[in-house]
Amino acid sequence: MRPRVVVLAKAPRLGRVKRRLARGVGEAEALRIYRACLAATLRRLGRDPRWDCVLAVAPDRALTGWPRPCQTRPWQTRPQGHGDLGERMLRGLAGGPGGRRRGPAVLVGGDIPEITAAAVAGALARLRRADAVFGPSEDGGYWLIGFRRPPRRTDLLAGVRWSSPQALADSRERLARAGLTTELADPLADLDDRESLRRWRRTARSRP
Repeated sequence: MRPRVVVLAKAPRLGRVKRRLARGVGEAEALRIYRACLAATLRRLGRDPRWDCVLAVAPDRALTGWPRPCQTRPWQTRPQGHGDLGERMLRGLAGGPGGRRRGPAVLVGGDIPEITAAAVAGALARLRRADAVFGPSEDGGYWLIGFRRPPRRTDLLAGVRWSSPQALADSRERLARAGLTTELADPLADLDDRESLRRWRRTARSRP
């Protein structure tokens, strides 16, 4: 089966996205940053022929107002469904509400400014020797999660301390309890708050 790349995204609406970031830079700037990151993600990943592309949206009825790259082929739009972040991610990796797909899949957020097709392909390659893969971020969370086979349960990540420095460690521990092996992909920054935005901008300016 062809692998799938799923992008988990909220409808880009003022006051509804990147709320922690908005507390530091304002709602309008947070929305601008989010739209730019999401559009770049869809453009970079959507033009790669190695995988099928799925955009998992919230709220479930939000099918309009998305950046142009997701309004055309190859992106298939699916609702995220109910539940906490872990449940929605696992449902997206399994093929959506009521769905069950075979083959490997990885899921990313829409707020990873340095995401590339090569980074995603590297994560998929790690699924040849592990049940699951995580792409770590510097704040203790992760920018990517993937499974070699669709997860059969949406409670595998129950109890993870989301939006905390323990999110990655908690997630790996939950999967280990379920008997699943994990590997780490290359780290990338995500833009969750004002400090992470500052760190990324400093790093971007220092590059040759």
